[in-house]
Amino acid sequence: MSNNGILGIGTSALLAFQRALATTGHNVANVNTPGYSRQRIDLSAQQPANHLQSFYIGSGVRVDNIRREFDQFIENQLRNSVTSAEDANVFYSFSRRIDNLLADPATGLTPGINKFFAALQDVASDPTSIPSRQVLISEGESLAHRFGFLQTRLNEQREIVEGQIGTNVDEINQLARGVADVNERIASLRGTPGQPNDLLDQRDQLIQQLAERVSVTLVDQDNGAVNVFIGKGQPLVLGFKNFELEVNRNGPDPRRPEVGLKTTGGTIQVSGVLDGGRLGALLNLRSSVLDEAQNNLGRVAVGLANAFNEQHMLGYDLDGNLGQAFFKLPEPDVQGFRGNTGTGKPVVSIDANNLANLTLDDYVLEQAGGNWTLKSMQTGQVIDAVAGNFAHVGLNIDTTGLIATDKFFISPTRNAASQMGVLIKEPRELAAASAATGRSTNLGTGVVEGITFPAPFNAEVLPIVIRANVDNTGAITFEISGDPVPTPITPTIDPDTGAFIFTNINGTGINLTLSGTPENGDEFVLPHPGEVGDNRNALMLAELQSKRFLANGTTSIEADYGNIVAKVGTKTRQAEITHQAQQRLLAEARTQREEKSGVNLDEEAANLLRFQQAYQASAQIIAASNTIFDTLIAAVRR
Repeated sequence: MSNNGILGIGTSALLAFQRALATTGHNVANVNTPGYSRQRIDLSAQQPANHLQSFYIGSGVRVDNIRREFDQFIENQLRNSVTSAEDANVFYSFSRRIDNLLADPATGLTPGINKFFAALQDVASDPTSIPSRQVLISEGESLAHRFGFLQTRLNEQREIVEGQIGTNVDEINQLARGVADVNERIASLRGTPGQPNDLLDQRDQLIQQLAERVSVTLVDQDNGAVNVFIGKGQPLVLGFKNFELEVNRNGPDPRRPEVGLKTTGGTIQVSGVLDGGRLGALLNLRSSVLDEAQNNLGRVAVGLANAFNEQHMLGYDLDGNLGQAFFKLPEPDVQGFRGNTGTGKPVVSIDANNLANLTLDDYVLEQAGGNWTLKSMQTGQVIDAVAGNFAHVGLNIDTTGLIATDKFFISPTRNAASQMGVLIKEPRELAAASAATGRSTNLGTGVVEGITFPAPFNAEVLPIVIRANVDNTGAITFEISGDPVPTPITPTIDPDTGAFIFTNINGTGINLTLSGTPENGDEFVLPHPGEVGDNRNALMLAELQSKRFLANGTTSIEADYGNIVAKVGTKTRQAEITHQAQQRLLAEARTQREEKSGVNLDEEAANLLRFQQAYQASAQIIAASNTIFDTLIAAVRR
């Protein structure tokens, strides 16, 4: 055996175990580094030497590779779990706040509605009581304040959500730049032996942080880089180039922040295709919880104000005057698109006669085929005008003077709750007495929808009773009851609603609108305004609490608000369950990664001891080689 062979073996071993000690020490040093993958050194025997062609003598050890303990499947599973867990966590956190706000007895709307209608019952019990009337006005103002308070708090949550959308967009851009930079550094080392383990860990950690904010898909490249896609395949990182997201206001609603992706062909809107992570949860929460809750709350406000006003205006106040509007009517929100060439806007109002048709949708008003149409922002359904109007969705829209190429965003109820207010200030102005009503014995569905009196008005012409007669063919005629002979009266029929319109009844200047279908013998009374203790209009107003005139006649004011609370509560409960499940799945995914890639200090301590002993033994090989060399030199000197 040659002296050089022993020295070479010792040297190779010394260098190999030195690198093994360095690798183990690197593991220990990074035990708390997020995303770090444990590294392992691969050793193998060097090519043996053929001694005199009769046998082979080993020549030591070599380091083949320093690899990281890594499983791509486990990493993908962890990334997907992180995305789902962050999505569920953010959605649950915000939806719980909204649920607590709407369902809280101290701040919710239900107690205010109950108190308002309880005060109305007190007025009906004693319609001449000024204190009872004052309490009703106060409760009305309190109810309007509750509407405004809820709207303000929901707007505050919206501002927080939209602020966090911007924050997450900035963070995604920063992380995307980091991934592109690490891609370039990894690709530059592609031709060198081994793998840049720490750079690969750094890139995986950046991608995991991206996954916390939005769902990502990866595609590996031949040069070691990865392409990162978000949403429905929108590119975020392609090799060494990253694309940036931006928050803009180029959507249908010019006040609403949307997320766009800057590409070489321009900016494309991606709010509707982003999902997962914090950003996906925020966008989903805004559309599925906040928008729906505010639109529904606004519909309750619109429904209450319109229905109450319509009925209140069918009564007399204490001074014999016809009732006026009790609540301030909320108005739809109308915004022109960016890029509109005209300066005009459509005149939009709630159709009080078609409240049942009012939905929770927002719309885009635009021309299609030469006609103005509404496109639902929630469903995408295109709604054409019927006979030139949109009463079938509960709206009156005047498009006079608009430019055909312009578009408009219409939110019928989004901000309605903030506009609620009470117009009646004097207790005597409450119209508790009936100005026109159907008798309680009526069998048909006829209802007095509107009435106007001339000014000045001679109340001595009252009372007036209009009687419906239905023959065997179903034809309806009307007469005014009188003594000795009833007087026939012929109404016109509204072509859109089918309502009966009586004009200048008996030459008195009184106009009345009757909807529905009366039965034979049904009577509708216009009583004298001076009847003391008349509470019939107050009773009709009180019936509005439970009357189903919203959502195609399927729900009442109180029930419609209950629907908001139930929907948000259901989504919050579902989000809580999903949140808990995703947290467990995330914990399991992290445990799997730790078992595969995590640093175990006990194991590394054992490795340090093992490699240290091997290093010391390797040093002894070199020392033995030195002793042999000295012995040979001494023998030659003799």
